[in-house]
Amino acid sequence: MSKMRDLQSTVKNQGEYVTQIIHFVDGQKRTFTGIRSDSIKQGQFTKFKLKDGRWLFINDEKVLCVEVFSED
Repeated sequence: MSKMRDLQSTVKNQGEYVTQIIHFVDGQKRTFTGIRSDSIKQGQFTKFKLKDGRWLFINDEKVLCVEVFSED
């Protein structure tokens, strides 16, 4: 199994775990806590793993912006 290349995301500089507020193009926003910053993989669907082991997939096409806050 091939391992995805580390894209050196600056989100990892915020700490091991972060909270993200994702703003969608339709005006909605959602807050996600306990995101493992080293698990964020970007593509058509950005995916990341939460502290409790769940994976979350977000369709980038619908995202306006993302706010990131350190939990450390």
